[in-house]
Amino acid sequence: MGAGGRNTAEEKKAQDPYYRRAPSDRPPFTLADLKNAIPPHCFHHSAIRSFSYLARDLVAASALFYLAIAIIPLLPVPLRLLAWPLYWFAQGNVFTGVWVIAHECGHQAFSDYGGLNDAVGWVLHSSLLVPYFSWKHSHRRHHANTGSMDTDEVYIPKSRSTLPWYLKLLLKSLPGRFLYMVLSLAFGWPAYLAFNISGRTYPRWASHFDPYSPIYSRRKRVEILLSDVGLLGMPYALFRLARTHSWGWVASVYGVPVFYVNVMVVLITLLHHTHLALPHYDSSEWEWLRGALSTVDRDFGFLNGVFHHVADTHVLHHLFSTVPHYHALEATQAIKPVLGDYYQSDATHVLRAIWREATNCIYVEPDEGGKPKGILWYRNKI
Repeated sequence: MGAGGRNTAEEKKAQDPYYRRAPSDRPPFTLADLKNAIPPHCFHHSAIRSFSYLARDLVAASALFYLAIAIIPLLPVPLRLLAWPLYWFAQGNVFTGVWVIAHECGHQAFSDYGGLNDAVGWVLHSSLLVPYFSWKHSHRRHHANTGSMDTDEVYIPKSRSTLPWYLKLLLKSLPGRFLYMVLSLAFGWPAYLAFNISGRTYPRWASHFDPYSPIYSRRKRVEILLSDVGLLGMPYALFRLARTHSWGWVASVYGVPVFYVNVMVVLITLLHHTHLALPHYDSSEWEWLRGALSTVDRDFGFLNGVFHHVADTHVLHHLFSTVPHYHALEATQAIKPVLGDYYQSDATHVLRAIWREATNCIYVEPDEGGKPKGILWYRNKI
């Protein structure tokens, strides 16, 4: 207790769960222990059930599209100015749910049929300007190397020594950190796909659109080309729509909701992998299970269901990525007693959480004078 009976800043931190680190040593349980705790039916896939969720999303998207083209233009101007942002918010969230289903296809969790999974995922992700196979393969490598400073595919934090000078300059002030956060949310997803920004370092230029990118092996080149073909179809369709209507019309009914999806993809995944409690490991300490546990479940409120629980069951997803979303909550509850303190969740409001992580999680370093040196934690003092 500080002078006058008041808690010092250090004491308050010690009492705040946010500052309580996750265990970083080797877990006392195995992956088999976790799997045995999950009811067997949670690993079963139903194409019919998966299609029912997809149908729900497509019906919702169609209904919102109808409102946008048939009802909103008839409203008085003041109401129109209110209706369009509401449409963008609603349609953007529905589109994000569609994005999640396509992501599930990439994990072969949509059905028991690989060809069906890839066909559905390719159509859905292409419609949202995502290269399905390209990201499927890089994302699989992320799952195989989560938490590794050396081999993870994305969201690899900088160490203090590797933080570029311009980021040090920008991130010294709160306005600079706010600007960096906004730019990351707005452009992070397309920048990663096109230029591998925030991705693993490769010996040469890497892009999800390049079949010869070092991200992929030779045998994946045909699938990368298929991803590109899918993406070429959407701009052509949008061009035809713009000629019939206008580019403003296309931007209003499609462009802004897709931009919203891009923001949400970064927001959700950034919050999953960025938290003071989460350790990162270099090659001397990294193990698959320890790395897979270096993630945190987040609470998006009523949007959890809209997003098919991708946000609030992410710990499970990194352990068993083939569990379909409609079993994910049950499976998460089943493994919590086994995980104990290794299970991380944070119900902080999303907007508060993203600003908190943007200001507190700048780079990673091992504890001074501590052992082992291969375990790194987030810091913010530049």
